[in-house]
Amino acid sequence: MSPAPDAHHDWGPFGRPLFDDPSAQALKRVGVLDVGSNSVRMVVFDGAARSPAYFYNEKLLCGLGAGLNDTGRLNPEGRRRALAAIRRFDILADSMGVSPLSAVATAAVRDAEDGPEFRAEVERETNIKLWVIDGAEEARLSAQGVLLGWPGADGLVCDIGGSSMELAQVGDGRVGPRVTSPLGPFKLRDIKGGKKAINAHIREVMAGLCEEMGRKPRRIYLVGGSWRAIARLDMERRGYPLKVLHEYAMSPKDVRDTVNWIADNDLEEIRQLSGTSAERMALVPLASRVLRELVRQFAPKEIYVSSYGIREGLLYEQMPEKLRRRDPLIEAARFAEAKDARRPGFGKQLYEFLLPIFRNAGAEKKRLVRAACLLHDVSWRAHPDYRHEVCFDNATRANLGGLDHRGRVFLGLALLHRYKNSRSGTRLEPLLELLDDDEIQQAEALGKAMRFGAMFSVDDPDRMGRLEWFPKKRILRMIVDRTSRDLFGEVAETRLRALAGSLKAEVEVKFAK
Repeated sequence: MSPAPDAHHDWGPFGRPLFDDPSAQALKRVGVLDVGSNSVRMVVFDGAARSPAYFYNEKLLCGLGAGLNDTGRLNPEGRRRALAAIRRFDILADSMGVSPLSAVATAAVRDAEDGPEFRAEVERETNIKLWVIDGAEEARLSAQGVLLGWPGADGLVCDIGGSSMELAQVGDGRVGPRVTSPLGPFKLRDIKGGKKAINAHIREVMAGLCEEMGRKPRRIYLVGGSWRAIARLDMERRGYPLKVLHEYAMSPKDVRDTVNWIADNDLEEIRQLSGTSAERMALVPLASRVLRELVRQFAPKEIYVSSYGIREGLLYEQMPEKLRRRDPLIEAARFAEAKDARRPGFGKQLYEFLLPIFRNAGAEKKRLVRAACLLHDVSWRAHPDYRHEVCFDNATRANLGGLDHRGRVFLGLALLHRYKNSRSGTRLEPLLELLDDDEIQQAEALGKAMRFGAMFSVDDPDRMGRLEWFPKKRILRMIVDRTSRDLFGEVAETRLRALAGSLKAEVEVKFAK
């Protein structure tokens, strides 16, 4: 029996591509419907790569769970609006070829006495069957969404919706114990006795959650629209330069300061600062009190915001295990290279050519170097005058999992220098505040190394020559293969010297005999 294609191929640190595997191709289009207590959202993922791409994403803030505590029933206006939205989503899903949608409903439909009636109405008027999940399952799916973006997530996932708040432990790529609570803003809003009674209720419930789940997790991962709205306000208060919520980090002090800032300011004014919807902003004061108590009692070292939650957890549910184990950043970069680069597959060769310069770098830095090499050519169609900015924007603002904010800016700066020697005077300079001087220098060196390696070679750069780097002597040596002398012209030499300059090194060029 013949071996499978590429069975003996050494893919090295990149691993064999999986996005063309049949099990991954089955996720080419995945449609998900999430019927929450506050919002109803449909997402269609282009999920063949390890990081999800959002082919379609639409939500409506219906408020299904508003007033549920008092009436025991779904909000009538919210129910009408939710059903209209679901009918629309059903038609859209059918036109996109993703019908029927994978559909979940959470706390409001779960707790309302007319929840079964609403489910039956949805099924009768569409071809969608709502899967009503309990709190533990809601916590599990949210935690899986976090694992999709953070394979190494270690700590506590906290997902707040309109009517409930779920907690789940994550670590070693798995979801551990989980619990649900009635700490959603809609439930809190219906408590009698004013702020004092609400705060006492939050403290009491949170103390019970701490006893059950354990205090002092390394990290808390925040999932849910109310948490994201608070994080956006934290960015405004701090003057934070990168407006990307995924993997945005806050310290416990940041949370305390922002909660106090929200309480001390006019909600409408700060709503306009952050661009938050009026419906969402109405829930922020209560959610901020929950967050303050969560941080006070659980005492995490770090707090991160996740843009991934239940919907992404449903996509993760359908991924084969071999795809789950892959690095989301590298897989997304490989997918982009295969789709958009002039020479797909060249990124791996470029990485191997440049590796001598980064041989002593840590694993995380080498990972960013690999991603940069894969992405170095995917923006070639952009106008030459703005290609460097397009590269920077793609890296810093793209929907990429497994990439924190420092990593985004490092990757963006490296790709900027792939196309442009200087970064001074650009609109991007404020973002460089997120890096220290050494990281800026490393990113510049990586960009100039890619600039040299990509133009020096027309096929495999290792066939043209090899780089040698002597960091103690500060010598960068280029050994040019005898068959490639004519390729090493003036422009190539200029770019090699620019690379050496970024390394604060002297250049040696040797021609093999």
